[in-house]
Amino acid sequence: MRSFPGSPRHCKLAPTLILAALGLLSSSFAAQQPGNPPPAPEPPPAPAVFQNPIPGAQLAFLNDYGGRMTNDVLKDKRFHKLMKQVVPSTTYHYGRDMPLMETVETLLDGAPLPVDIRDGRYVMVASQGGPYLSGKGFLWFDMQDGIALGGVYFHPVNGEPTPTLAIFSRQLQDTSLWMGQLPPAFVQDVAQWALIAGPQLVSPRYFIPANGWKYPLLHDEDYCAHPADAPAPPQDRCEELNAEAADADMEAAWFMEQSRNAANATAWKTTMGVAPGMAPGLGGWIAVRDKRCRSGPNRLQCRIQMTRQQTQTLLTQH
Repeated sequence: MRSFPGSPRHCKLAPTLILAALGLLSSSFAAQQPGNPPPAPEPPPAPAVFQNPIPGAQLAFLNDYGGRMTNDVLKDKRFHKLMKQVVPSTTYHYGRDMPLMETVETLLDGAPLPVDIRDGRYVMVASQGGPYLSGKGFLWFDMQDGIALGGVYFHPVNGEPTPTLAIFSRQLQDTSLWMGQLPPAFVQDVAQWALIAGPQLVSPRYFIPANGWKYPLLHDEDYCAHPADAPAPPQDRCEELNAEAADADMEAAWFMEQSRNAANATAWKTTMGVAPGMAPGLGGWIAVRDKRCRSGPNRLQCRIQMTRQQTQTLLTQH
């Protein structure tokens, strides 16, 4: 199984770190012992396969809404018909149990943003705020390839690791995904939306495919990577983000293991021995990890490696 990064953060990412997230999606962080050669880089996983592409004729009307507010397109019956091809039929927990479709409509109608159309092809219909729990969301379309995904972000109060971002698409059949397997244009537009809407980009993430169940969406961004024409992010901050990303994936895997992948899962809340924002039930393991990784020159690499191993264990338990 491939090794990986991930974890939450209690502040917004700076634009430099957003640029790092856009770029170079997978990096190995395995701790290296002195004298040992670095491991050979692993090939990236294959891109996700989207089923049942939406005909271009059904998407063309979106061009009429470029620059207009999201709540304008929500009034169009064609858009509601389109949503049914994108949003999985499942019950989701956004403050209470409700259809995922209702959650998406509620968030898009909250604090709408202008509809953005990029390169005459990529459409982002989004909001920057919902009625409660700091919720916000989006629907994204590739009018050329006929694919679509959506996202729901909020701060759960049901015992789920918080905040959280759930990506969904009725066109996906996968039950295991990394962020880098999703279309690069989608990753770029989500990062741009994050700059405007202000969610924590590094947080527990999930995806909901056509079957309506919820699975961890694993981080494979290297937050220390950056485009050649952009300044490097602060080294100490970006390395900490990579470690936090590993924590986020472990939290998501733990919660899905506890809740058996239910999209409306609720956990008993207990914080004894658990760091703020960390999933309950992991406190003892975290104490062992932190003690083992406390000394030595590669403390963060040790933390990331152990956390990934624990995440792999959680993912294979059910």
